[in-house]
Amino acid sequence: MTKNDAPEARSSSRPATPGPTTPGGAPAMLALHQTALGGPDVLRLTELPRPVPGPGQILVAVHAAGLNPTDFKHRAMSLFLPAPPLTLGWDVSGTVVEAGYGVTLFRPGDEVFGMLPYPYGAGSHAEYVTGPTRAFAAKPAGIDHIQAAALPLAALTAWQALVETADLRAGQRVLIHAAAGGVGHLAVQIAKDRGAHVTGTASAPKHDFLRELGADACVDYRSEDFTDTDERYDVVLDTLGGETATRSVGVLRPGGILVSLLPGAEDTQAAAEKAQVRADVLLVEHDRSGMLAIADLVGRGRLRAHVSGTFPLAEGARAHAQGETGRTTGKLVLTVAPSS
Repeated sequence: MTKNDAPEARSSSRPATPGPTTPGGAPAMLALHQTALGGPDVLRLTELPRPVPGPGQILVAVHAAGLNPTDFKHRAMSLFLPAPPLTLGWDVSGTVVEAGYGVTLFRPGDEVFGMLPYPYGAGSHAEYVTGPTRAFAAKPAGIDHIQAAALPLAALTAWQALVETADLRAGQRVLIHAAAGGVGHLAVQIAKDRGAHVTGTASAPKHDFLRELGADACVDYRSEDFTDTDERYDVVLDTLGGETATRSVGVLRPGGILVSLLPGAEDTQAAAEKAQVRADVLLVEHDRSGMLAIADLVGRGRLRAHVSGTFPLAEGARAHAQGETGRTTGKLVLTVAPSS
C-alpha cells in the first residue's frame, strides 16, 4: 500500500438507508462521470440517480473498484462503448443492498466481488452499481475489499487465456509478456498453480517481484530480445499486441498457442499458420465459474493482487493519470464510501 491508501469504506452491516435524492426525488449517488472523451481532466465527480436492480440483478454498494488499462482507453476514445456521457469501471467489490426479481444466490448484506459484463456493463466507478447476479461471487473472507476489487477483470483475463483457451498443464512452458502488470502478475501466479514453468518479460527492477510471485525466469525487455533464445514455449500470453504478437510466434513450439489481449500485426496470423501454431485474440467475459475459481485460488493462498496505489473516488482523474504512465506494478484501486 502507498500513502494514497484509504481505509475500508464502511462495515458490511451498513443499512440500505434512503440517502440523498436527485431533484426529481430519486435516490442519488456520486459517480466518476464524463460527458466528453479526452484526458483524465474530463472525469468529474457527479451526482447521478442511483440504479435500480432489474430481474436477475443485484444492487451493490461499492467499497472499492479496480482500474484497468481499458478504462483509460475508453475514457479517451470510447472503443466499444457509445459516446459519453458514461461512467466507467468493470471491477467491483462491495455489499449487496438489494436483490432483483428471481435472484437466489445473494441477499442484502452479502459481500461480493466480480466483473461487470465487458464491455457494455461498465459503471463500477460509482457509489452504487447494478449487475447480473452471475457476474459475482462471494468475496473471499481472507482479503479486504481493496484486494478483492483489484482482481476480477485482470484475473479473469489471465484465467480465460491460460486455463480455458490455452489449457495450460503441469510441466508446460509459458512466456508472459509484461508480467509485472495487472494481468501479467496474476497470470504468473495462475500458471504456477497449474504447475507450469514460467518466463516473464519485465524491466530489470521488477525481476525480484516476479521471482517472488514464482516466475522461473525473467527477460529484461529493455536490454534483451525475448526471441534470442533456443527456448520454445507451449503457450505465450501476449498483453501488448502489434509486433510483439508476431514475434512471439517464433518462440512457440509447433502446436503451441499464442493468446493475445490486443490485435497483432497484419502478418501475425500468416506467421502462425506457417509455424503451425494457433494465434487467438481474447476479449474477457464475465463468468461466475471463473470468479469461483479465482476465489478458490485466493482462499488457498495461491493468488493475490499486488495493489501499488489506492485513490478516493473523488481523485479518480489522478488515478487515471498515474495509470497511463505505464509504470504501474500490479493494480490501482479506487476506494468508495457511499453516502448514507
